Amino acid sequence: MTFKSLHQQPVPLLLPNAWDVSSALAYAAAGFPAIGTTSFGLAAAGGRPDGGRASQQATLALVEALRALPVHLTVDIEDGYSDDPEGVAAFAAGLRVAGINIEDSADGELVDPVVLVAKIAAIKRQAPELFVNARVDTYWFGRQATVERTLERARAYVAAGADGVFVPGTIAPADLRSLTGGVEAPVNVLAHPTLTLSELGELGVRRVSTGSLPYRAAVDAAVRVATDLRDGATPPAATSYHAMQERLVRFQETKPHEG
Repeated sequence: MTFKSLHQQPVPLLLPNAWDVSSALAYAAAGFPAIGTTSFGLAAAGGRPDGGRASQQATLALVEALRALPVHLTVDIEDGYSDDPEGVAAFAAGLRVAGINIEDSADGELVDPVVLVAKIAAIKRQAPELFVNARVDTYWFGRQATVERTLERARAYVAAGADGVFVPGTIAPADLRSLTGGVEAPVNVLAHPTLTLSELGELGVRRVSTGSLPYRAAVDAAVRVATDLRDGATPPAATSYHAMQERLVRFQETKPHEG
């Protein structure tokens, strides 16, 4: 199936977000047809806070490593890592992936929607087949966090060429239904704290991202392993060293060799 068609199924596409090669390989082994990246996970793994275009180099390196995977790859590029629409478009096109996620905020603040409109239009001119998921950060930052203001931004991005709209943040079911019914593009949300995948689908949501949740849960699990062992517990079950090593060996063998 094409990446776009995965957004047109009865149940929303669940998109797990990877922060390194091993997490992406594990998602692929679990049968996920598409994998995203997480800017928070990439920045945090390198010891930097999210935002401020901190994830650019790590994102490039991870994308380069993951192109050999037989899955659709969509990449979180924050705000495009530039204020120049043509520069953003060149960067996005050069990734050679199925999709990108690009947001309408910078340094923790919403930007004028015309800024993202210009970037989306430039991207679609340079890479018309790239699935552009336009992230609306109204609910995420609690600013202009109404259905009306969010739809104003979302509709402008779709008119500019966006293929999907991402509205992160905890959103009431009634507002979700209004958002999905008010924009002519698949709506993406983060995994909801109280609604299941099927329930989100009934509200019109077509894609659900894990975001940085798996990365944060993995850090918690690592601490729990160490503290449990310190406190006298037995080691937990986990994928064996040999199984993960074999997965990495096979992955290296599938990667194209330079020269």
